[in-house]
Amino acid sequence: MGESWQQLLEAMQGIRPEEVIPQVVVLVFAGLAALYAHRLIARLTSVDSRGVRHVTKRTIRHLAFPVSMLLVVLLGRALLAALSLGHWALDLAIPLLISFALIRILVYMLRMGLRSGPLVEASETAISILIWFVVGLHLVGLLPAVLAAMDGLAFSVGELRISLLAVIKLLLLTGLVLVVAIWLSGMIDRRLSRSPSLSPGAAVGFSKVSKLVLMIVAGLSVLNLVGIDLTGLAVFGGALGVGLGFGLQRIASNFISGFILVFDRSIRPGDVVSIGEKFGWVVAMHARYVVVRNRDGVETLIPNENLITSEVINWSFSDPNVRLKIPVSISYRDDVERAMDIILEIASEHPRVISAPAPVCQLREFGDNGIRLEARVWVADPSAGFGNVSSDINLEIWRRFKQEGITIPFQQHDVYIKEMPSK
Repeated sequence: MGESWQQLLEAMQGIRPEEVIPQVVVLVFAGLAALYAHRLIARLTSVDSRGVRHVTKRTIRHLAFPVSMLLVVLLGRALLAALSLGHWALDLAIPLLISFALIRILVYMLRMGLRSGPLVEASETAISILIWFVVGLHLVGLLPAVLAAMDGLAFSVGELRISLLAVIKLLLLTGLVLVVAIWLSGMIDRRLSRSPSLSPGAAVGFSKVSKLVLMIVAGLSVLNLVGIDLTGLAVFGGALGVGLGFGLQRIASNFISGFILVFDRSIRPGDVVSIGEKFGWVVAMHARYVVVRNRDGVETLIPNENLITSEVINWSFSDPNVRLKIPVSISYRDDVERAMDIILEIASEHPRVISAPAPVCQLREFGDNGIRLEARVWVADPSAGFGNVSSDINLEIWRRFKQEGITIPFQQHDVYIKEMPSK
């Protein structure tokens, strides 16, 4: 392959200017047509989708530009060959476009294991262009000269020689190994979360352990591949211990607390918790923090250390059922037993109130302004909130009491005048 491209480059030195113009026209027209096809396909595949359809649409969108340009270039090459015109530039563009299409698909498939975001999408394009540039230099036979020039830019520190080529190799190798490790950990995380035989807490625990192991293996592999003696990690371990003692103890504490929360199963994804004044359900558990979402849709990131060292109310730790108390007052002139029967009927008819334990209504106190009753009901799904259950029951009590003529008292004072003042 190298010799054929070298021969092609030597042949390009004897080209005539009239052979260049038709090929430039073909390349420019192919680029414009490919850009139009890319925008058209991006607009047609912009509808939201999930699963296989989403992956298929994104794959077509990534292949739209190189494949459409490749087709136009092939047609232009066939036309120039039929007209007995030179087409050496098109011969050079065809393998470059094929390699560009393959690289974009490979990078996209690798990126699917990472969390999507603007930075990840921008990195995908940059990495594709970088790999394609290196492949292009290899195809035209210029890669060895470029590598030699980069290796020549070097300096020595003792017996260690550091060159620009070595630094770039280290960075690229580190990035590649870390991306592969993150991709594998993401794939393992998705498989574990979908497993019906594992609880959410166990799935999070295995996911964290697998991610930690993959990261450690990736780091050690990079150090071994670049020729760094692994016995030198003892010095690094001592430095890390000093760093933990001075400024990283909170980070290490949160990290270790995350593993404690996972393995002692005190808090699991889906649990309803109260931490101080914050109330909500656990959405996700990460290495440094736990995500708690309240009924307003606000997500609070709580450090793992706070969940270990402070008091946490877990409403669904051993039993998902939660008892709800609803106070009601009636007038002294009303029938107490009838009012209690009405409250029990209303509570039993609510769809979120469970039948076992059954709802109860108790007379709690003879108050200053009325008789105070209290309905106690059990709700099986605390993650859906309590306020809506109380509101529904109170509203129905108000309606039924008005129909039955039962009075809900309000605070009032009676004034008795013993004698009229003399005129």
